[in-house]
Amino acid sequence: MGSRLLRQVHVDCLGCHIHGPGHPDPRQACLNVLERLGLADLEPMVVAKHLHGSQANFLSLKLHPDQVQHWAPGLDTLGLAATLKLDTTGSRQDLAREIVVAMLMGPVAFEFPSVDELVSAVHIRINIVQAARKTMLAFHTMQAERPQDCWQYDEDRGFVLRPGASLITALVKATQPEVSGELYSFSCYRASEYLILLGIAQELERCNPALYVQLQSMWGANPIKSGLFHDVFLHEQGSMDAPLPPHYFVPGDRTWFRNPDEASADASGFEGSWVMYLGGGLFNNFWQRDRPYTMVAKYLEIYHWRNAVYRDEQGEECIDEARVAQLVQQTLHDPAEIARIVAVMGRYREARGVYTDAGGCNDTTREFARWVCPGTTDLVLPQS
Repeated sequence: MGSRLLRQVHVDCLGCHIHGPGHPDPRQACLNVLERLGLADLEPMVVAKHLHGSQANFLSLKLHPDQVQHWAPGLDTLGLAATLKLDTTGSRQDLAREIVVAMLMGPVAFEFPSVDELVSAVHIRINIVQAARKTMLAFHTMQAERPQDCWQYDEDRGFVLRPGASLITALVKATQPEVSGELYSFSCYRASEYLILLGIAQELERCNPALYVQLQSMWGANPIKSGLFHDVFLHEQGSMDAPLPPHYFVPGDRTWFRNPDEASADASGFEGSWVMYLGGGLFNNFWQRDRPYTMVAKYLEIYHWRNAVYRDEQGEECIDEARVAQLVQQTLHDPAEIARIVAVMGRYREARGVYTDAGGCNDTTREFARWVCPGTTDLVLPQS
């Protein structure tokens, strides 16, 4: 097969599945759920059914197909906030609306063991988006700093909370210069972990204080990161064999834009770009928070990395970011070139370590927080 963009994508909506006891009146159960979220007016647009699965019964909630086609044809949710005329920056409730509507379109079902877990999932996504909008960092692949009043560095464990420091406060100070007055160096991958951890910690403090205490203790003793962080804290939807629709995102998702150019991907820190989806068609910019990315802007930036490679005095491959910015600005004045680059970069990415002419920028999966409520959480912290 040629372009990975041409692979068939399953775009039927499964929405949200809420497991638990039977629901003799699915419409009333649906209304109860939406009322908990402050979105009762959506009820006429939702298909609610009590279904029997292979393991258990569950309440299925999904947006009516006609409504999906009207609001997000092909499950393209990038324009959802504009279509619904939402002010997701100024209104927490509008942000909740975009999140819930997008989830009710889910091509893979969002599974929840209770209504409480669905509510917490929405809260965590709101927390992540609001924190991501305030986050700005200094880009560095070889250095890292943290606020010294909250963090201490250990050669074996990395950055560890100081005794008595609040995990939430420490994460905010490390990522939000309006609070700390400083910019701290991060990679985009570690920064995305801090945002997810902050969003989860804020909700745990509200709904599951005992688990929050355990989380804070862990970060004061043996913080986790990278692959283990993914396994402990995140659910993932989609796969290389069954990719999510390329423009389907829910605010609060983490995704990866891959650099499909092998030569420039050898430059440290330029293998790709980890970002959080803010909603409204925008992805956060860790380095210039007031200039979030559209998908097209991200394509153009990553595409032009290949045209700005140089070697430093040590012979290491680097990217001239000023040159990238210049090339992006030039491209923005050439609609035909924009269309060409979007066609190249809009394909699904290849697997890590694989570089072919058919591979693009788009990830096939999305990552989001695990369940967090007492009695139903699947967030199990490793033993120290």
